[in-house]
Amino acid sequence: MQYSVMVEYALHSLVYLIDIPEEECIGIKDLSEFQGLSETYLSKVFGKLSKAGIVSSTPGVKGGYKLAKTPEEISFWDVIEAVEGKKTIFQCKNILKTNLMYRDNEECTSCTQSNPLCTINLTMLEAEEHMRKVLRNKTLAWLNKELDRVLPEKVRIDSENYFKNTNSN
Repeated sequence: MQYSVMVEYALHSLVYLIDIPEEECIGIKDLSEFQGLSETYLSKVFGKLSKAGIVSSTPGVKGGYKLAKTPEEISFWDVIEAVEGKKTIFQCKNILKTNLMYRDNEECTSCTQSNPLCTINLTMLEAEEHMRKVLRNKTLAWLNKELDRVLPEKVRIDSENYFKNTNSN
């Protein structure tokens, strides 16, 4: 299992939107320059975040993005679903029509759903649910506090000042 780099870009970028004043926003150009990312690629990421209601956009020369919800309301899982889409990680292909893995020797006919007959699929879906639970409990607010705890104060202040001092939004 591997999430695309879009998830990482999204989470990193969202951190910078947490502490901006409510009436302000940050432009894609500033976010991409600060992080050394492609402006085009980051625009695609923010398009997905906007569609999911995680960020809102302000058009125009002084436009940009800001959080559409509080940091406490945005979980890692929300970001992953926005960027990657809603799909299960394990995609059962029903490679064996009948064998001991299927209870009552019945055929696994709908493994993309929670099929009560397929032991492998049930196990994989259970594991995915545990992972989703952990990711739903980690929010942008939690991440912001963790960054305050683990990063030098100067790094955090310099990041905030970068966006306060940019003129492109």
